[in-house]
Amino acid sequence: MKTEELKAQGLTEEQISFVMAENGKDLKKLQKENDNLTTDRDTWKEKAEAAETTLKGFEGVDLETMQKELSDWKQKATEAEKSAQAQLYERDFADALKTEFEGIKFSSEAAKRAIMAEVKEAGLKLKDGKILGLNDLIGQMKEKDASAFVDDAQQQIQQNMARFTAPKKSGSSGTMNKDEIMAIKDRSERRAAIAQNMHLFEGEK
Repeated sequence: MKTEELKAQGLTEEQISFVMAENGKDLKKLQKENDNLTTDRDTWKEKAEAAETTLKGFEGVDLETMQKELSDWKQKATEAEKSAQAQLYERDFADALKTEFEGIKFSSEAAKRAIMAEVKEAGLKLKDGKILGLNDLIGQMKEKDASAFVDDAQQQIQQNMARFTAPKKSGSSGTMNKDEIMAIKDRSERRAAIAQNMHLFEGEK
């Protein structure tokens, strides 16, 4: 639309200015709508091209085979996670067992290793850093094979026996009489001395 055409229609300058302004607004609106449509067209075109490229990548691919491979990979991932968790559990169990065994005296390292292997095979469970049922199992093992463990009370008696049977350095016969033995205040020492001098107590009820 041109100004000359509007003049030919008999419009005044003011009317022509108004019409041209309104026409300009319409043109801008149409141009914006056109720009939006162009943008949408380009966006959908890009999506269509991407989809076409993706589909071409699947050409000749067996969908069933793909699904099986995906399932296999998921299974491998699950197994790997379980294996990692099992290894962590075994490590934590071994650390807890080592800590528990620090408070137990064994007759030898071989006995300790044997008892430790037996505990691992027992299938005890670890919870909050503690091995459930370990004390009961150790108690059963002590009854079954006492020689694998060191009995503190028995060890003390044996030490006392060796102490009281050692020869005296001063002019003594190396033995104790009944009164001396009974005067011993420590009960374990007294029992050891009695055991080594039973001849002094024979006939007593």
